[in-house]
Amino acid sequence: MKYEIVGEPMPVVICDLNAGESMITEKGSMVWMSPNMEMSTNAGGGIGKAFGRMFSGESMFQNSYTAQKGPGMIAFASSFPGSIKAVEITPERPVVVQKSGFLASEQGVELSIFFQKKGGAGFFGGEGFIMQKLSGRGMAFLEIDGYAVEYELAAGQKMVVDTGNLAMVDATCSIDIQTVKGVKNVLFGGEGLFNTVVTGPGKIILQTMPVSGVAAALAPFFPSGS
Repeated sequence: MKYEIVGEPMPVVICDLNAGESMITEKGSMVWMSPNMEMSTNAGGGIGKAFGRMFSGESMFQNSYTAQKGPGMIAFASSFPGSIKAVEITPERPVVVQKSGFLASEQGVELSIFFQKKGGAGFFGGEGFIMQKLSGRGMAFLEIDGYAVEYELAAGQKMVVDTGNLAMVDATCSIDIQTVKGVKNVLFGGEGLFNTVVTGPGKIILQTMPVSGVAAALAPFFPSGS
């Protein structure tokens, strides 16, 4: 499989497949394809994994597109202004991504639910509590809200991230939640009550414009229901 990512800030990834190669996606992100691409829908790993994907913000079912009788082409588009990042998944390097961050991947990538292990993250993490884990082997494409900024954290190195701005971490990283210190900071700082703390080793991808932040910024301009 060969691919090209074009068109930011409304990007699309165009994938060229050899005969018999397949791509999977879990939402309506396919935008165009050659006529020999055959689609099939299934639970993708069984009912247990299907329910797990539902709780992590994705569909219970996966759409699989396979090139039949020769090379094929298929394109997947982002649903929000931002970036598409290509991440190579291997058995040695699974990754954890934000809820609904998965766009598409090669057939060998498995998507499952990921619960943050630490209690603070679980009780207070909000949207960050339930994430998605990508494992197996193959190229995966992630949907990033806004611009993507990457950091490589050394063992024990920490990064404090505002809720919603964490797009992806290597599974070797740990994730926790810390409260914002100081009553005045909490009440008047405008940054919320909690931050996410990521500890290395591993790569992290941060996003500059989470959908939740955009929605909150636009909410005052829409009339409230009667």
